[in-house]
Amino acid sequence: MEKEEGSPKSSLYSRRDFFTKVGWQAFLASIGISVLSSVKFFFPRVLYENPQIFKAGFPQEYGPGVSTRWVKEYRVWIVREKEGFYGLFARCTHLGCTPIWMESENKFKCPCHGSGFKKSGINYEGPAPRALDRVKITLADDGSILVDKGLLFTYEKGEWEKPDAFLKYESA
Repeated sequence: MEKEEGSPKSSLYSRRDFFTKVGWQAFLASIGISVLSSVKFFFPRVLYENPQIFKAGFPQEYGPGVSTRWVKEYRVWIVREKEGFYGLFARCTHLGCTPIWMESENKFKCPCHGSGFKKSGINYEGPAPRALDRVKITLADDGSILVDKGLLFTYEKGEWEKPDAFLKYESA
């Protein structure tokens, strides 16, 4: 059957028209993705994290024992003893979870796999292979405590004896 000149056009596309439109749409989509990828290249990939060095207040603000004041923001505990201060990095040495300070039991307990650490940071139970790391802790020029998480001290290497691993401070 031949089409008559006066008859209305069929509303269906031919197969050739359909594949032509799909082909052009795929081509334009690939061009758009390429352009977006190129534009994204010009923006830096930056992690917006808390700084590695922070001021943790003045020594007079801390009572004896473990302060959990900086755990959420900086992942650091400040521990005050009679002779001074030390900072523990709140990262379990097993899989990197954040342990919890359990004041009633006087220990840190990892919620992931049950590793236990004494107040000093030394591991005594669970799968953690070593003690918690200490962070660099010093006094700033204005007399406040300055903590640097960029420098960690490991107990097993004997680094806890280094001067920056413990801040000697006698209260007046």
